[in-house]
Amino acid sequence: QVQLAESGGGLVQPGGSLRLSCGASGFTVSSYVMSWYRQAPGKERELVATITRVGDTTYADSVKGRFTISRDNAKNTVYLQMNSLKPEDTAVYSCRAQRGFSNSWGQGTQVTVSS
Repeated sequence: QVQLAESGGGLVQPGGSLRLSCGASGFTVSSYVMSWYRQAPGKERELVATITRVGDTTYADSVKGRFTISRDNAKNTVYLQMNSLKPEDTAVYSCRAQRGFSNSWGQGTQVTVSS
């Protein structure tokens, strides 16, 4: 059974950093396309970053140069390093695992950027 568990969210001041983790069980992250999404109150869910099975990465324009998605195969975990955080980055961040018709989501972790 594919399961995902996010952690690492919290309250941070503008300009600060956070690293989110997405721990996986029941499958190997390197064999799936792994993505981070976010959803702010009153807004649609937004794709933030993706890492493919071969390690290629893509980012939303709003986070390019500030966020980095990575994968640790030994720990079976995907990360989202977030630097230079802005108040508009405030949202619930969720990870997603996709392969073929398989599609699984974690429960999400809250990130709040505020002074």
